Amino acid sequence: MMDIREALFALGVRDDTLTAQEKAFLDDNGYLPLRGILSMQQVEAIRQREAELLAAEGDRAGLEVHQEAGTSRLADLINKGTVYHVVLCQPRVLAAIAHVLQYDLKLSSLNSRAALPGEGLQGLHADWGRLETPGDYQVCNSIWLIDDFTPENGATRVVPGSHRSTVTPAEAMGDPTRPHPDEVLLLGRAGDVVVFNAHTWHGGTRNRTDRPRRALHGYFTRRHQPQQLDQQKYLRRETWEQLSPAMRVVLGVTHPPA
Repeated sequence: MMDIREALFALGVRDDTLTAQEKAFLDDNGYLPLRGILSMQQVEAIRQREAELLAAEGDRAGLEVHQEAGTSRLADLINKGTVYHVVLCQPRVLAAIAHVLQYDLKLSSLNSRAALPGEGLQGLHADWGRLETPGDYQVCNSIWLIDDFTPENGATRVVPGSHRSTVTPAEAMGDPTRPHPDEVLLLGRAGDVVVFNAHTWHGGTRNRTDRPRRALHGYFTRRHQPQQLDQQKYLRRETWEQLSPAMRVVLGVTHPPA
C-alpha cells in the first residue's frame, strides 16, 4: 500500500500547490480561505443530496457523530454520495491540511451543519482542547461553503493566532459565547473552502436570516489518532469501490469491508 505522502502526490499535492504567501498566512493566522474550490454544479449537487438525506433520515440525521439543537446535521457523508468524495482528493485543500499536520493526516469525519434561522451560536472552542505543546498540532478542519457566508447568516468566527494558545477559550474569556475583541468572520461565497488549524478558537455565529446556512466540515487528524467516525467500521463495499487507492489512504482505511 502507498503511504500518505505517495497518496497526496498521486492526488496532485506538490510543494508549490500553495504559494509561500498562503502558507505563511496559514501559519500566522491559523486559517486560510481558498476561493472557488467547488463549481456551482458541485454546490448544487451537494445541496440536493443534503435535502434528500435530511428527508430520508429525519430525526436520526447526524446520529453517527453528533446532533446539535438549532441545526440540521448529517454525518458519515463519505458513504452517502460520490458528490462528497471531493473532500478526499482536492489538491489545494489537502495541501493546506498537509501543511498544518506535516504530511501526517487522515480524514477523521465528514459531516454537514446547517445553522437554522435564529440559531447556530456556539461558544468559541478548539477541537482539541488544551494545546500542551505549542506547534504540535493534531487536528485540522475544512469548512466547505454550501451557501454564502455573510455577517447575517451565522458565518463561523475565528480568533487569528489563537492556535498557538496554551489556554482554552473558557479559561481566557469566562463566557466563550461572547464576542472576542480579535475575532474575524469567515465570509465567502458558496464553493469556497476555509482550511483552519483546528486548535484555532472558532465557533458558529447566530443565523439572523430566514434560511438555513449550510456547510460541510471535513475534519482531519494525524494518522495515529482515532477518528471522530471510525471510517473502516462504517465503510461500505460500494464506497470502497468508488474510491481510488490514494483516496482510500486519505480516508484511513486499509481493506475493503467484509
